[in-house]
Amino acid sequence: MFCKILVAIDESDMNNKVLEATLSIADNKKAHVTLVNVSKENVTTGLTYVPEDYLEEVLNDLEKSSIRILEKAKNKLLSVGGMSIEIIHLKGDAAQQILEYAKEHEQELIIIGSRGLSGMKEFMLGSVSHKVAQLSNCPVLIVH
Repeated sequence: MFCKILVAIDESDMNNKVLEATLSIADNKKAHVTLVNVSKENVTTGLTYVPEDYLEEVLNDLEKSSIRILEKAKNKLLSVGGMSIEIIHLKGDAAQQILEYAKEHEQELIIIGSRGLSGMKEFMLGSVSHKVAQLSNCPVLIVH
């Protein structure tokens, strides 16, 4: 049914459930799965002075960590399924980056984990999965 699936991967414990849902939905050789991880672009909020080398090092570490997370998820999917898989590392606001990528690349489904925020925390902070579900042009599966 869905041939182009975007799967949001992060550092949470939800990844295994998200990948299991992906395998059950993309259980065909025609599916193209794009694994996406978004890292922060601005890591200096609240700091008065940050040496340029330090900032560059922190951003490089974030990107390396993101690639590691994506490769681990890709290997798990490859060991079970026969779909084509690509990994994408993005920088910036997670919800905005996921939505922009999905729209630009005409994704047919977004699979994302729920962080479990509820009540006042969700109201005050907003959650990535909630924003993606509300603003997406394609169906969104939120895995709990």
